[in-house]
Amino acid sequence: MSTTETLAAGRVDVTTDEQGVATICFSHPSHNSLPGALLTELAETITRVGQDAQTKVIILRSEGDKTFCAGASFDELIAIDNEAQGQSFFSGFAKVINACRTCPRIIIGRVQGKAIGGGVGVAAATDYCFATTQASVRLSELVVGIGPFVVGPAVERKIGNAAFGQLALDAGEFRSAAWAREHGLYADVFDTTPHMDTAVAAFATKLAAYNPEALAELKKVLWQGTDHWDKLLVERAGISGRLVLSDFTRQAIEKFKGR
Repeated sequence: MSTTETLAAGRVDVTTDEQGVATICFSHPSHNSLPGALLTELAETITRVGQDAQTKVIILRSEGDKTFCAGASFDELIAIDNEAQGQSFFSGFAKVINACRTCPRIIIGRVQGKAIGGGVGVAAATDYCFATTQASVRLSELVVGIGPFVVGPAVERKIGNAAFGQLALDAGEFRSAAWAREHGLYADVFDTTPHMDTAVAAFATKLAAYNPEALAELKKVLWQGTDHWDKLLVERAGISGRLVLSDFTRQAIEKFKGR
């Protein structure tokens, strides 16, 4: 079974095989960045597929080779002109993270290339994440005058407070996929995408054969202590929504776009 939702810029595809392994793939022509509409569609797709009785396990991935996800859409960021719009936009990342958190199915992340800003948050929101050596990570928000407030809880949950602080404060630099694996963001890293895909498929098949009720209960344990995130992440979105209106951020985004 397969479905496709095509948006103005970007799309979300879903395929489900006979074993109940559902693959959700998002794409955007600008390095798989995530504008608001795509964030909403991705969150709704994760929720819908997770509630489908046919689904045993979910693989979350993106298209292309070099970039898993470039984070927020700069075009939409620069168009924000009030705090309500800002909070609404950044709440899109909250929706995706919370959709992953509350999904009753185990979500396997497949990260084939760089994860930047919100893209790190998406990878961190999966339950078990595979990557290639090209999948370096960077929380670049401080560079443009905001901060990784919305994705922060998901990233910190995976790699710990100290490593999250390093990644957030050293905002201009990438950390290697090996660093991300050492700190718990990635479960395993592979030299090539085909090798990674073989491992992802094998692991998904293994999980699909387990008791789905046991997996659902285990997922609750893995995410224990995050029930307040529905409120927390929206509050964090409000911080980013306010900061994005600053002169510093406006100038930084324009400079970044001009590179």
